[in-house]
Amino acid sequence: MTNPSTPSDSVTPRRAADIVNASLKRRYAKERRFRLIGAAAVGLGLTFVLLLFGDIISKGYTAFQQTYIQLPVTLSEDLIDPEGTRDPMTLARADYMTPIRQSLRQFFPEVKDRRTRRQLNSIISVGAPQLLGEEVVADPALVGTTHEYWILVDDDIDMLVKGYIDRNAPESDRRVNDQVIGWIDRLEQEGRVAKRFNTIFFTHGTSREPELAGIAGALMGSFYTLILALTLSFPIGVGAALYLEEFAPKNRWTDLIEVNINNLAAVPSIVFGLLGLAVFIGFFGVPRSTPLVAALVLTLMTLPIIIISSRAALKSVPPSIREAALGVGASPLQTQFHHVLPLAMPGMLTGTILGMAHALGETAPLLMIGMIAFIVDVPGGFTDPATVLPVQIFLWADSPERGFVERTSAAIMVLLAFLFLMNLAAVLLRRRFERRW
Repeated sequence: MTNPSTPSDSVTPRRAADIVNASLKRRYAKERRFRLIGAAAVGLGLTFVLLLFGDIISKGYTAFQQTYIQLPVTLSEDLIDPEGTRDPMTLARADYMTPIRQSLRQFFPEVKDRRTRRQLNSIISVGAPQLLGEEVVADPALVGTTHEYWILVDDDIDMLVKGYIDRNAPESDRRVNDQVIGWIDRLEQEGRVAKRFNTIFFTHGTSREPELAGIAGALMGSFYTLILALTLSFPIGVGAALYLEEFAPKNRWTDLIEVNINNLAAVPSIVFGLLGLAVFIGFFGVPRSTPLVAALVLTLMTLPIIIISSRAALKSVPPSIREAALGVGASPLQTQFHHVLPLAMPGMLTGTILGMAHALGETAPLLMIGMIAFIVDVPGGFTDPATVLPVQIFLWADSPERGFVERTSAAIMVLLAFLFLMNLAAVLLRRRFERRW
């Protein structure tokens, strides 16, 4: 005969259910708080990124435009080419500043004394004669004619037109005085002042004058450096990964090599610059400040990244692929090169592209090997003196002129665009060719 249930026996299951429900509520509340904190962290990070990008873009987008004034310049044959040979060297060396200044003075006949003339002449950039000379060399028929030309202005006038100089500030606090501002206003009223696309920024090398400074030299230096670094690092990195993963015996030495590769991936980049300075330049005598030595240093820096990513790609290939290839009579070398390596190649290429993107943004190791030199000419090969885009940004950021501030931000925008495209290419390549097992 069973005993009737007591009141305490009927209450116990309900208490247990209440305890479980309360515990679930606390767990769900913790989960909601964790998700909220995670979303807040992501939102905060995106906010800072947007603020950074917004600050860079707001300071740099104006560099893609440059101020010009339109002047009717008479290219007198007696002044430009007295002998009438139309020789390109003679035309390039001719005096173009004199007709430019004469044309400008026609709009301000009241300017008589030497000091005022000097102020009027300061409106024109020191590089304007060279740009006009390039047009004449390209078309010698311009000699002896009068045409309307767009003449490059000085960086101070460019900053004034773009609104970076406060007209209401005291004249002693401005780089442009009231008289020059009045002249520019008169030219603007006549429709002779305009902002045009800044082709100089993409076609010229660096310069001491902000309005003449461009990134062509740095871009070509970066191009030669990355091409050579890719040529050296990709086959060496893939070969090392293939040997360590598929052929190397598992012993103390290979373990030591693997540990050192992983450690090298975390070494500060400036250490590779010191190594390049001591070994490549000091011992082997490689020329300083060239894409060749820069590529050698960046190859050392990116090799650990390529080796680690390539080994991970090889590990992702199922063992059944190897077993099937060996089962039909393929040699171990044929198995790796004909079956395993093609399947692992998308992951290898992804790691290589990311490594090259990392190398593109490096500055510290390149400063140690002399890439900080002031190089005006655009390099034409791997052994020509050159600089790279990150170092060019570093040099411009140290310049006090306001014109270099916008060019620094514009160069950062170009660098970020290249990094974005390289990372996008890595993602698309992986999605297109990656096979999931």
